[in-house]
Amino acid sequence: MAYSRMPKGIAIFARLAQDGNFRLTISSFVGKDCNVPKKTVKIDKPEGKLGVMTCGMGAVATTFIAGVETIRRNLARPIGSLTQMGTIRLGKRTDRRAPLIKDFVPLAGMEDLVFSGWDIFPDSCYGAAKKAGVLNDSHLNEVKDFLEEIHPLPAVFNRKYVKKLNGPNVKRGKTKMDLAKQLMEDIQAFREKSGASRMVVIWCGSTEIFMKPGPVHQSIASFEKGLRASDPGIPPSMIYAYAALKLGVPFANGAPNLTTDVPALLQLALENKVPICGKDFKTGQTLMKTIIAPGLKARMIGLNGWFSTNILGNRDGEVLDDPQSFRTKEESKLSVLEYILQPDTYPELYKDFYHKVRINYYPPSGDNKEGWDNIDIFGWLGYPMQIKIDFLCRDSILAAPIVLDLILFMDLAQRCPDMARKGIQEWLSFYFKSPMCAPNLYPEHDLFIQLMKLKNTLRYLRGEEMITHLGLEYYD
Repeated sequence: MAYSRMPKGIAIFARLAQDGNFRLTISSFVGKDCNVPKKTVKIDKPEGKLGVMTCGMGAVATTFIAGVETIRRNLARPIGSLTQMGTIRLGKRTDRRAPLIKDFVPLAGMEDLVFSGWDIFPDSCYGAAKKAGVLNDSHLNEVKDFLEEIHPLPAVFNRKYVKKLNGPNVKRGKTKMDLAKQLMEDIQAFREKSGASRMVVIWCGSTEIFMKPGPVHQSIASFEKGLRASDPGIPPSMIYAYAALKLGVPFANGAPNLTTDVPALLQLALENKVPICGKDFKTGQTLMKTIIAPGLKARMIGLNGWFSTNILGNRDGEVLDDPQSFRTKEESKLSVLEYILQPDTYPELYKDFYHKVRINYYPPSGDNKEGWDNIDIFGWLGYPMQIKIDFLCRDSILAAPIVLDLILFMDLAQRCPDMARKGIQEWLSFYFKSPMCAPNLYPEHDLFIQLMKLKNTLRYLRGEEMITHLGLEYYD
């Protein structure tokens, strides 16, 4: 070992380790004149096709699939996708190393993706996209031939859990376990038909009614007993998740439903070493909250109230017109400010602030959601101020790149034994309104901390130094 080319302190410990009887792992020092190998984490290569199955083939799923094919034909750019357009800084600022994320970690290529899914309506992916009205005809016609070949499989569905929808393309079974087995057959059949070497299942369906964990969710045994007894505490989203995890397929939850965040499915993910993540894609109004609220807290600006209202006219808006489904969404959206602002830590600034969220179904809006926020703040000497936000966004346009990134990152986690064995992929909190985390932790909602966590995880996987932004060494 070339001790002379190491910093003095490291050289001393390296010599002691060699001459003594203890082991020294050097992974943080990377210099021009030092050939110390980086300590990287084992990740299998992304060989073969990656099968993507969406639970629901409505506005979000069809916008995602059509977008991927449009990009693959070099007709558009993957705007909004961190995996495709984002870079990651490595080392010091003076090193000027900032590769694209897709070049830094071994992600599957977009050309490797193959698609299938389930929906309660039998329309092809093209027909469903036309009905959703997100993409214009000029974009859809460019990929019409591809989209018309994708037809949804019959879905697991029960109007008890999503009251505002009904459709004919639905599975039948004596028990919920029968339905789970049918889903497993679908997954295995698609894997064989498509030639996919790996799979990811992602929930792009509607918001189910509000539920709390109960006895049926407390263990794998009780859950499987509940499936055989068709326990009402098991909604369709849990049946999909169970089927995927049972087959060792990663599962991501894009809605606020109670799904994999119950002990039974958490344990199943750990036992089978399968990545899970969720929940509720962070797109419109909540995205703005996780950008604005950290700024207020960073500058110690107080908050008296935050009133939020939304109007949207897509299928999501129709479903959320039901009070029980709205409550599920409300729980997800309300928790964000509490966790970011920490009222117990900063009572003078944030104790008892008023927070109200409203969602209104307005069919003329279609997928073009409008999120309006009135924020009452106060500053120096208690003087009041206001912030007004009117975010006229396109819900599925914001969600589609999230779906792409989650699929590619979940596949990465599945190919990395060190990550897959952990089950919950908290480093993907960046994409969710209500991020999953270990049961004894509180979730991190601050968008900027979430992004740092995500990028530091990638640095860790590739043996690079964590970025702390301390920067004192520049002034020595």
